[in-house]
Amino acid sequence: MNVFTFTGNLGKDCRSGNQGGTAVCNFTVAVKSGYGDKEQTLWLDCALWGKQAESKLPQYLTKGAQVAVSGELSTREHEGKTYLTCRVSSISLIGGKREDSASAPSTRRTNPAPAMYDLDADIPF
Repeated sequence: MNVFTFTGNLGKDCRSGNQGGTAVCNFTVAVKSGYGDKEQTLWLDCALWGKQAESKLPQYLTKGAQVAVSGELSTREHEGKTYLTCRVSSISLIGGKREDSASAPSTRRTNPAPAMYDLDADIPF
């Protein structure tokens, strides 16, 4: 099973539509990796399908929104370039209230990202 979990910020407002009779919501997420001189930004094209795409969630997927996403990672080729894509299985809005959007809720979650544990840490029992 291919499960990829990441956090980042939306590059622009999502686009909602219908493909083959199924609702789909497409958006891009900027994911930072590395640090200092080695820091880079990876862009992932994400697709949210079905009932989640039909819900009110897409209205909150606006440019700059911070999200935690989990889904199936793949690539696609277009005009000689390779793009990273993610078929989203769960998404959470994780940022606080945006400065330029007083009407947006401070936090809204659906299927929160799993907590990460340090298995090498001392266990107190």
